Amino acid sequence: MPGFRRTMGFTLFYLGVLVLLPIGGMLFRVFEMTWSDFWRLATTPRALAAYRLSFGASFLAAMINAVFGTLLAWVLVRYQFPGKKWVDALVDVPFALPTAVAGLTLANLFSPNGWLGHFLVPLGIKGAYTQLGVVLALVFVSLPFAVRTLQPVLEHMEREVEEAAATLGAGRLRTFATVIIPSLLPAILTGFALSFARALGEYGSVIFISSNMQYKTEIAPLLIVSLLEQFEYSAAMTIAVVLLVVSIVLLAAINLLERWASHFQR
Repeated sequence: MPGFRRTMGFTLFYLGVLVLLPIGGMLFRVFEMTWSDFWRLATTPRALAAYRLSFGASFLAAMINAVFGTLLAWVLVRYQFPGKKWVDALVDVPFALPTAVAGLTLANLFSPNGWLGHFLVPLGIKGAYTQLGVVLALVFVSLPFAVRTLQPVLEHMEREVEEAAATLGAGRLRTFATVIIPSLLPAILTGFALSFARALGEYGSVIFISSNMQYKTEIAPLLIVSLLEQFEYSAAMTIAVVLLVVSIVLLAAINLLERWASHFQR
C-alpha cells in the first residue's frame, strides 16, 4: 500500500464524493430556507406522526435485536449442534435478500390468510398492515448487525475469567451478570446503534407490510418519497435533514456511551 498521505488523501476524496457531497448538497438546499419555513415544514402533523412511528419502531426493533441478537450470537459461538453452519448462514439472509422481497414475504406470512396470520389474527395479533408489521420488518432487516457485531467479541473472550468467577463461588447467573455482560456491553451498544441506524433508513420492506396510511402507518422515508413525487422538494429535504441530525446525535451519544463502558471495564 502507498504511504499515509496518499491513502489518507484517497480516503478523504472517496468519502467526500460518496458521503459528504450529497449531504452537503442537501444541507445547502435547506439553508436557503428561513428558520420559520424550516420549522413549519419539519413540524407538520403528518411529519410528526411519521417521526413517532419511524423512531419508535426503530428503537423497539433495535432493543429486540440487542436482546435476542445477543442470545443468538452466544449460541452460535459457545455451542456445537447439528446444522450450526446453516443457522449461522441464515443470519445473513437479510443482507442478501432484497428488502421488497422481505416485505412481501412478511406480509404474506402475517396477513389474515397467511401461514402465521391464520393463527395470530383470531387472537388479536395483527402483524400485517399495522404498526406491529413495521416493527417486524425492521427487526428482520437489522438483525444481522446485532449478531455480527457481537460474534467476534464472544470468540475472543477469555473463558478463564468465567472459570475464575466459578472457582470463587459465583453461580452462572451472577457470572453472566457481573462478568460477561460488562465485557459485552460495548459490543451490544454498537450492535444496537447499527441496528437502529439501519432500521431508521429502511423503506422497501416496510411499505409492503404496512398499510402506508397517513398519521398511522406512514414512516418518515415513505413521507419523503411521497413529497418528492408531489414536487415538494423543500419539505422532503427538511424531513431528510431532521432524520440526519437526529441519527448523528444518537450515534454520537452511543459512541460516548461505548467509551464510558470501555473505560469502566478497564
